[in-house]
Amino acid sequence: MEEKIVAMPRIGDKAPEFTAVTTQGPINFPKDYAGQWVILFSHPADFTPVCTSEFMTFATMEDQFAKANCKLVGLSVDGLFSHIAWLRTIKEKIQYKGMKDVEVKFPLIEDITMEVAHKYGMMQPGESATKAVRAVFFIDPKGIIRAVIYYPLSLGRNFDEIYRALIAMQTADAFQVATPADWRPGDEVIVPPAGSCGVAKDRMEAKDPAVTCHDWFFCTKKIDKETVLKTVLKK
Repeated sequence: MEEKIVAMPRIGDKAPEFTAVTTQGPINFPKDYAGQWVILFSHPADFTPVCTSEFMTFATMEDQFAKANCKLVGLSVDGLFSHIAWLRTIKEKIQYKGMKDVEVKFPLIEDITMEVAHKYGMMQPGESATKAVRAVFFIDPKGIIRAVIYYPLSLGRNFDEIYRALIAMQTADAFQVATPADWRPGDEVIVPPAGSCGVAKDRMEAKDPAVTCHDWFFCTKKIDKETVLKTVLKK
């Protein structure tokens, strides 16, 4: 029997739609999250140590993501009862890196048919044919995929980077700029490149104190941390 090949969603695509049962009730995705950012992420299996460390970390950061108008939605190919038992175990028994009594309140999708995992390219046979890899999809308020990060089964995610990427994309949208390597709120941002020779010449000859031009194509400006956070975070 020939294996069915499903294309992985790409940056700029509409997030594939689905309905699912979760630990927080049924969801209609991404319709239920219209107007909000969503981080949809997969993990290989319940009752595994790397996944446990990740869910505890995400759960302790949930309020931080919520202030950035971002909801969290998890997925694995395990069943609902396994999910519930695992999350109860996390709350009642697991202590890790100062985290304890951690309650996971965001939805965890049951995907025993692997339907959602296949739609999002989370099943990668070269890594595992029965477990989802550690995929992270950033989906914007219009339901568009804005960034995708994949990790292998053995590698736990960097949650500082996931949060940093979210804030950077929101900043780029809000101020019509780009963010350079390792950008964090308060760092200089990239001014969009000149679109014509005339603009490039004017930019290099201009004396705008707010803009620093290293060359015609590479200009930066400062947006202070308070302005960034006031714009992208809820009070």
